[in-house]
Amino acid sequence: MIIPLVITDIFITFYQLTCFPVYGIKKVKRADYIVFDRQHLNYLNFIEKFHCTYCAYGSGMIAYISEIVARTEQYFCPIKHARKVLGTHARYAHFLAFGSAENYEVKLEAYRVSLNKIE
Repeated sequence: MIIPLVITDIFITFYQLTCFPVYGIKKVKRADYIVFDRQHLNYLNFIEKFHCTYCAYGSGMIAYISEIVARTEQYFCPIKHARKVLGTHARYAHFLAFGSAENYEVKLEAYRVSLNKIE
């Protein structure tokens, strides 16, 4: 899985670097999601440290990708689905209810503006 992860990492990072500035979306900091620190644990042997490094990269990449896609979804379509969806990102809870058409354009613009103010 390392090759697909690295390829995905390259493409999602390129997407973010080229598209987010165009839409005024604050970039996701890769280092906030991909953290390599378990190799400093003295009680792990070499193989365990290798596995921890691989898992840190894989899990971190999935979280990094999820945040980039979540910000993209918030910009273009911050509307919940009609049926329950498992495994939604943290932003999804604040999206508009399905079928909530009242002041949609105003609310959409507010969602977009907030993407520039992410801490």
